[in-house]
Amino acid sequence: MPSTAPKTPGAAADGWPSALHALLQRAGQLLDRIEAMNFAPAAVPDFAAHTAFRWRRDARGASLQAVAHPHHIRLGDLCGIDAQKRRVDENTRQFVAGWPANNVLLTGARGTGKSSLVKALLNEYAGRGLRLIEVDRQDLTDLPDLAALIGARPERFIVFCDDLSFEAAEPGYKALKVALDGSIASPAENLLIYATSNRRHLMPESMADNLETRHVGEEVHPSEGVEEKISLSERFGLWVSFYPFDQESYLAIVEHWARELRVPARARKAMREAALQWALARGSRSGRAAWQFARDYAGRLRLGMRK
Repeated sequence: MPSTAPKTPGAAADGWPSALHALLQRAGQLLDRIEAMNFAPAAVPDFAAHTAFRWRRDARGASLQAVAHPHHIRLGDLCGIDAQKRRVDENTRQFVAGWPANNVLLTGARGTGKSSLVKALLNEYAGRGLRLIEVDRQDLTDLPDLAALIGARPERFIVFCDDLSFEAAEPGYKALKVALDGSIASPAENLLIYATSNRRHLMPESMADNLETRHVGEEVHPSEGVEEKISLSERFGLWVSFYPFDQESYLAIVEHWARELRVPARARKAMREAALQWALARGSRSGRAAWQFARDYAGRLRLGMRK
């Protein structure tokens, strides 16, 4: 039997007050728009026109953004790391050729060329289909979406994670472990992960970890916490370590960049002492310090010539 109760003045047909009814409708439309943005597939960029990309997530969702001006450093510009350069170059050539190759972890002293080596490899093999995608630590949870986006592409992709380290319980840590080892789905054949870090095990370690080690007879059993901390780095098939430069290696790098920056030979003879003082002030004889000194020296030299 239909209700004979009087309708509330200003009520909609369903009995809700008109203002509240309109508000609920608008809220529903807003939720629909947010849902559409969150689940919208990432746009595919022009892989023929660009070689380097960044994976970015914002309010509109995740996308691959082309890098308009990638760093065009050459393999020949990297001095003092010949063994490391040769090993990673071999792995990359295998990958570009479609042969089996490993994910790579480059660890060691700061400023020794870890990141520059990855960029130089892109410059070397971009013409053979190599592409580089930089992914920040907080976006590693998107690796399955990224792999799905590029999985059918003919190019070969290096996912580049620069200066990587994790704190405990970060979601990106688990996501990277899955991406390196694969889940129920096999890893993409056209994708490798190259990561650089100052930490070999990618996570901070404390003395408490060693105190948790227990001894049973003659056998040492590391605690599960220690095993968890080293398990991520072990998933990289190739480890490459970088070491601080000695004085002569540092000066050789300074000399290389001075030549590249067209510092005259007579001026290069006088820069040795200044280069050593620069390194002493920085507390580092790194390749980065050598590059920065050479730029400073070349710039001041040209400025003095114009006065």
